Amino acid sequence: MKVHVKSNVYWVGKIDWELEEFHGSDFTINNGSSQNAYLIREEKNILIDTVWTPHAEEFVSNLEKEIPLEDIDFIVINHGEPDHAGSLSHLMSKIPETPIYCTENAKKSLIGQHHHPEWNFNIVKTGDSLAVSKDKSLVFVEMKMLHWPDSMASYLTGDNILFSNDAFGQHYALEALFNDKADQDTLMHEALKYYANILTPFSPLVKKKIEEIVALNIPIDIIAPSHGSIWRENPMQIVEKYMQWCEDYQENQITIVYDTMWNGTMRIAHRLADEIRDISPDTTVKIFNISKTNKNDIMTEVFKSKAIALGSPTVGRDILSSVGGWLHFLKELKYKNKKAAVFGCYGWSGEGNKVLRGTLEECGFAVISPEMKVNWNPTEENLSETKALAEALID
Repeated sequence: MKVHVKSNVYWVGKIDWELEEFHGSDFTINNGSSQNAYLIREEKNILIDTVWTPHAEEFVSNLEKEIPLEDIDFIVINHGEPDHAGSLSHLMSKIPETPIYCTENAKKSLIGQHHHPEWNFNIVKTGDSLAVSKDKSLVFVEMKMLHWPDSMASYLTGDNILFSNDAFGQHYALEALFNDKADQDTLMHEALKYYANILTPFSPLVKKKIEEIVALNIPIDIIAPSHGSIWRENPMQIVEKYMQWCEDYQENQITIVYDTMWNGTMRIAHRLADEIRDISPDTTVKIFNISKTNKNDIMTEVFKSKAIALGSPTVGRDILSSVGGWLHFLKELKYKNKKAAVFGCYGWSGEGNKVLRGTLEECGFAVISPEMKVNWNPTEENLSETKALAEALID
């Protein structure tokens, strides 16, 4: 399958309708995805990225239908992760002398994963360029830690296309490929989910890199990421969203997250949600059981929230393992400028709240003083105390 992007630029990637997991099982896919590779057919024929290893034979077979492989002059690898460069070994087995353009770190990654140090690597850094024709060039921009140390973007002059790699992408399968053909709510939700779960730890670098690109004052007509929709209608809208999201983003939302053993902690969670709604009807309240809701979907809502409340019963002088694992992921994401409250039931020793509080502080949350700590199953008198907790979260 080939899709015309602009002028002599074509999409030659893979729409992965059945994809359900990414990064192992660490990121859950709800709407499929795509691995976007691009072919430039000018005086020089340039392939930008490949697709994930399971689709390598299909990718190369389809590519051969579009261009004799020996006519590919250069391969540009913007990022060495297997979803971008996974088909490289299969492709290079057919055209082993083809020059590969990538960053120094990408060379290390590609050799480490494919074990071919003899490939014709050509190292580039920010500002380097590769002639495509007499009046067009690919200009390279290093994008370190967006989201790997080897990442870069490539900009095609003349056609004003930014091949942005993982920046500005989404896990969203879309046959029409372009943002103006997408369901806009799904598109922006998946873009937000991608940012919240993958790019948030690097928000300061995102801001710096976007400011650097904007300062170049280059026209951008199309942003072509490595996953999901290609931004051709008002492409800068996703750049503007990134600038919002990288600034310790929050909405008027409180998210309640918990797990429970015998439903006591669950009762506190639901009563707290009711109290918040009663006190502040304009505040969006969402509630999730960690064991029943995908962690990436929960994190997307936490990213949007100004405050969270986290609950677990005490188990073995600690918290439930489901909550502990979720907190480990939360710490990894480095969310900032958010408040938190803790709650839970206990039978004997009651250390759960202390563990929750300490770990949330390690995650960068400002944990408020009021908390709910209930011995055994909560009574109506216990549940009435959620009002004070709700007020403290809303303040």
